[in-house]
Amino acid sequence: MGKKIFAALFVALSIVACNKEKFGMGDSVYVTSLPAGNCTVYDSSSLAFSYKIDGLSSQQSLDFFVGNSFFNQNWVEAPSSTIARDGLGPLYNAKSCAGCHFRDGRGMPTLNDGLLIRLGIFDAYGNHVPEPIYGGQFQDKAISTAQPEGNVTIVYTEVMGTYPDGTTYSLRVPTYSLGNLNYGAIDPGVMTSPRVGPQMIGLGLLERVPEYMILLNADENDSDGDGISGRPNYVFDPVAGKELIGRFGWKANTASIAAQVAGAFNGDLGIKTHIFPNENQTAAQSVLNGLPDGGVIEISEADFNKVVLYSSALGVPNRRYLNSPAVQKGEKLFSEIGCAKCHNISFKTGNDGDISGLKNVHIRPYTDLLLHDMGSGLADNRPDGLASGTEWKTPPLWGIGLIETVNGHTYLLHDGRARNLEEAILWHGGEAEVIKERFKALTAEERSWVLAFLRSL
Repeated sequence: MGKKIFAALFVALSIVACNKEKFGMGDSVYVTSLPAGNCTVYDSSSLAFSYKIDGLSSQQSLDFFVGNSFFNQNWVEAPSSTIARDGLGPLYNAKSCAGCHFRDGRGMPTLNDGLLIRLGIFDAYGNHVPEPIYGGQFQDKAISTAQPEGNVTIVYTEVMGTYPDGTTYSLRVPTYSLGNLNYGAIDPGVMTSPRVGPQMIGLGLLERVPEYMILLNADENDSDGDGISGRPNYVFDPVAGKELIGRFGWKANTASIAAQVAGAFNGDLGIKTHIFPNENQTAAQSVLNGLPDGGVIEISEADFNKVVLYSSALGVPNRRYLNSPAVQKGEKLFSEIGCAKCHNISFKTGNDGDISGLKNVHIRPYTDLLLHDMGSGLADNRPDGLASGTEWKTPPLWGIGLIETVNGHTYLLHDGRARNLEEAILWHGGEAEVIKERFKALTAEERSWVLAFLRSL
């Protein structure tokens, strides 16, 4: 019994790697296994995305668990005896943050599991603006005294392809339709952009990557001639009150975690915050005016900040299967064929902020946080800040091998159209077209090695 108790205690104490010096950049074995330095967590279960990092103060640890509660529990209609959590809607996409990020993971391409549709049009001056009646996001749900904006239908068409070695594959092409519109005809020039909620891990680390490090990888005019021309998105941050480099969202259209959280509360749940204090309906939806709500502000600034801290302090699972020859060969091929040109391997966080555990950490998120033209196949044709209709931010790959364990599916890309890692690679185009063709030219065994490496992340 003594040995079992000791072993259990050792595992409990070792969930988080605590010594960033010991596991620093000089030791390649530990660098490979610790994608987030001292913010790496040792758990490969369905809860792998839900651990707090090491380095929180006692008060921050308490706030983390309160933030977790606000993240996971459902909001309800007002008026309600649950006054701390009422004010849902009147229009919304989900009742909780976890509705799109179950277990802090990735949503699925269905309306009830994390998919939403962004909207926009070009006005008479060529500016991209929200759709006049339905706004910047389509809400398919509403409280009992209101009507939802409508519903979304998704139809997939299978498109076959063949590798040079004769192996066949199939990709599914989605078509989205908005129907049963309850507030009038939608603009015929409306642009739609489906978005699936991404996993929440490591956001605080990405927020603290110094801007100059991100810009070191930018090459908007492809001056080195490698075909890769990543560029930053700059967006107005309502928290800082100024334009900052975008880091979050599928098009890097949000600059800070606080702005991302406030935008999700407002757009996804219909919850008013001190940052976005208005309901999410448009002026054309005046029939919704005067409905019961949860107050002028529906989540207090103190509680809102706890959700921001929670979102900032989720750790990143360690890598697995490091001794596998297939994983080792796949990692080498990943770099050789050019994947690491965009899925950049490493950064070091800065020294800002009040969470000590996030400072000066060597991280390997496999993203450059830049926009890249991914070609017409993945285009939503809807601009977002400086991002064009064909550009997407390179998503981080850390934790990608555990999505199936955490969320029970393997749907990938911005709208979940890819059913697995292989399909996600095959959807790459634009700047990544040559790299995709190099992947396709590998032997079947070599392709399996690359996939094994990705599953180890």
